[in-house]
Amino acid sequence: MSAVFDLSSPSVQTPALDILPLAGKLGAEIRGLRLGGQLAPETFAALKAALLRHKVLFFKGQQHLDDAEHQAFARLFGELVEHPTVPSREGTRILELDSGHGGRADSWHTDVTFELDYPQLAVLRAVTLPAQGGDTVWANTAAAYAELPAPLKTLADQLWAVHGNDYDYAATRARPDANGARKYREVFTSRLIETEHPLVRIHPETGERSLVSGHFIKRFVGYNGQDSRSLFDLFQHHITRLENTVRWRWSAGDVAIWDNRATQHYAINDYGDQHRVVRRVTVAGDVPVSVDGQRSRPHVKAA
Repeated sequence: MSAVFDLSSPSVQTPALDILPLAGKLGAEIRGLRLGGQLAPETFAALKAALLRHKVLFFKGQQHLDDAEHQAFARLFGELVEHPTVPSREGTRILELDSGHGGRADSWHTDVTFELDYPQLAVLRAVTLPAQGGDTVWANTAAAYAELPAPLKTLADQLWAVHGNDYDYAATRARPDANGARKYREVFTSRLIETEHPLVRIHPETGERSLVSGHFIKRFVGYNGQDSRSLFDLFQHHITRLENTVRWRWSAGDVAIWDNRATQHYAINDYGDQHRVVRRVTVAGDVPVSVDGQRSRPHVKAA
């Protein structure tokens, strides 16, 4: 585990950046910064500190970014990783989410938690936007844990859950899946992956405890389906309370970066047949560690 980043220390202030906090619990806009792979080391250090503090950062006016520069910027944070089942854009490590092909992530989730070492962060840029709608909302999973009543913290600290990529988007949608969404699901689940994660992980850089939840949870270890659902709803409610969220209305040239170890997000599916395309690069993560020092493990099904 790397050295813990002290969120309360004055040393993490970032005077070199123009930072506009957006909500009470997370989210900030960084103004006047041109993103790319050639950021000065001190600027990048300030940017990383801002990300750890605010969990989600937003940038306007980044129309200069193409696929190559998008990846070059993300690579400053670490090794780029591709989605384990959905093919990247040809010649890149970029995942394209195209609403016309079923790419509508309209359910609360942390990215790719069915993987053992799911991504530490993501860099998302808008490519094609609807005239109205298509906002994205993020929630702070560290703040959600911190605000739990003491008995629920004790329970959460002990829970483990099985995460899998064969979840059911349609279960929370107002309308059944269209043909494009069904095809996207077939690709997404072309190889089934399951992992057991603690419900509470220790952030390797800040030392914060955060809740590892979202729609990839299939069940809690040692609990039946009905009890698992009740536990899931209980902790998800604390994560997604409106007071614990920030919402971003996209414009052309916008970029968002989020700490995938301390957030969930939801792409609002309110734009009908309008076209929405965003491109995402993810950075390699680490295997979560529970409050008692256990590491996440691959889920092995009983024979």
